[in-house]
Amino acid sequence: MCEQCAACGLRYEREQGYFVGAIYINYAVTVAIAAGGVLVLDWTIGLSLAEQLVIGIALGALVPVVFFRYARSLWLSLDYLLTLADERREQVRLHSR
Repeated sequence: MCEQCAACGLRYEREQGYFVGAIYINYAVTVAIAAGGVLVLDWTIGLSLAEQLVIGIALGALVPVVFFRYARSLWLSLDYLLTLADERREQVRLHSR
């Protein structure tokens, strides 16, 4: 991963452990897709326990690998938007004095 954005210069990794939030996002998406997929398939076509386990384990192993980049991007975007909101709030506070 590049250290900063080529267009705006935003540093991607601020400090060690910065992307721990991305791990939480990735985990939540993995659980939602794996559990939701198994439940929907079981409800629609009726799966045996062995089939449920195979599908659940396969999704649980594949989704985090595929979604990893997107989770990091979502975390970075969320931080960027919240930082902008904090900066705007601080500017309003300073101007209202």
